[in-house]
Order: sequence, then C-alpha cells, then structure tokens
Amino acid sequence: MNGKPIKSFRELSVYQKACELDLLIFRETKSWPKEERYSLIDQVRRSSRSIGANLAEAWAKRRYPAHFLSKLSDADGELQETMHWLERASEYGYLSSEQCIEMIEICKLIGAMLGKMLQMPDSFS
Repeated sequence: MNGKPIKSFRELSVYQKACELDLLIFRETKSWPKEERYSLIDQVRRSSRSIGANLAEAWAKRRYPAHFLSKLSDADGELQETMHWLERASEYGYLSSEQCIEMIEICKLIGAMLGKMLQMPDSFS
C-alpha cells in the first residue's frame, strides 16, 4: 500500500489485476469456437469474473476476519480454476503458448497478492 488508507475494493491492486485478467479473457474467448460457447467459454469467463467479485465481497466483510478470509479463499479457488481452464484452452489450440503464458503470469501475480492478503488480513480491517 502507498500509505493512504484504501476506501474501496476498486483501489486494491489485486482487484485491478483481476479485472485486467477478466477483460483479457473476455476479449480472447470471443474468437473461440462456437461449440465451446456453453462449456469452456462460460467456465473460464465465470471463474475469472468471480475472482474480482469475491474480492469485492471480501472487502465488504473485512471487519469479520473469518468471513474476510473465506472470501479471499474463494477468490483464490476461482483463480486456480481459471488457470486450469486457460491451460486446457491452450491444449485444445484455442490459445497460443504465448497467450497462455501471459495470462498464467497474471494469474500468478494475483495469487501472490492474494497470498499476502491471506497472511496479513488484519492490515485490511
């Protein structure tokens, strides 16, 4: 943090990175095969969108440590699921190796940020 108190979940770097990933996935999946619309596309979009949503919920619950940690854990679970779907998409040939690596690197960065939040939840209450 930069010293100024955070007033909204929108100011969290991890939330901003999650939104970046969500948008990247949304744009990329527009070109995937139509037969994946109700399966892989829905799955990866849903899980990537849930990362930011869970962070927003965690922020609202930060006064309650158990709830805060639970929502952060949910965000991490959705992150792991997103990485799974990205890797599958790469294996199916929908993502190039470079695209997959780029997105997985963003996922790893989000994961590291979530890890710090999970280790120091008191600094957010």
